Amino acid sequence: MAVWAPSVVPPIGTELSDEQKLACTFRILAHEGFSEHIAGHITWQRDGQDTLLVNPWGLWWNEIAASDLCTVDMDANVVAGKWDVTPAIHIHTELHRRRRDARVVIHNHPYSVCVMASLGRLPELLHQTGTMYDEDMVLISEYGGEIDSGALGAELADRIGTANVIILGNHGAIVTGPTIEEAAFRAAALDRACRLAYDVLLTGLTPLSIPRHVIPGIKASLIERGSAVYFAGAVRQLLRREPEVLL
Repeated sequence: MAVWAPSVVPPIGTELSDEQKLACTFRILAHEGFSEHIAGHITWQRDGQDTLLVNPWGLWWNEIAASDLCTVDMDANVVAGKWDVTPAIHIHTELHRRRRDARVVIHNHPYSVCVMASLGRLPELLHQTGTMYDEDMVLISEYGGEIDSGALGAELADRIGTANVIILGNHGAIVTGPTIEEAAFRAAALDRACRLAYDVLLTGLTPLSIPRHVIPGIKASLIERGSAVYFAGAVRQLLRREPEVLL
């Protein structure tokens, strides 16, 4: 039996450059709670390019506009942009170097993710939206300080392997995706999944489990049907509030 797919979906309503799409992603995730003050970075290595788009050091995610973005090469040298970038850029360069599927890499310290990271445990996936992380999430429990060199970035990338969602003990999260839409959707839902898991944990009760046989279908549906629709809706709402993000 054919799987239902929408024949037409609401568009963003305006054509966006890559820089504008990435700037919107920063603000969308900031509004979703996937940020901590000046912390965090998103890189986008577009198909066929060796360079990465990234946010500059010092701007909060909720104030970034398209013209603020920097471009770095794979050795973390800034080749375009008004400002410098974080030394933790090596978290990204080495993942991009090893993972052709990880076109977008998102890192920050969302609060509920950090609660689980401080407990040294992955969230139990108890709600259907959480199924998008099934068999795609790893915990790296040993905190080794800032990743500020290529060697440390390479070591972390090797430990991550093929996972798209990484909880870093005493630190935060890394989320990857093949497109900006999929990575943004995956990141936007992560903190809620962690908050829900922790709240259920506090009850001391045994939660209902999602039947194992239904999880793959729900996961595929969420990622395949949800990513672009989530991103378009989030951008539409953002542009109504903060059109200056495109400047």
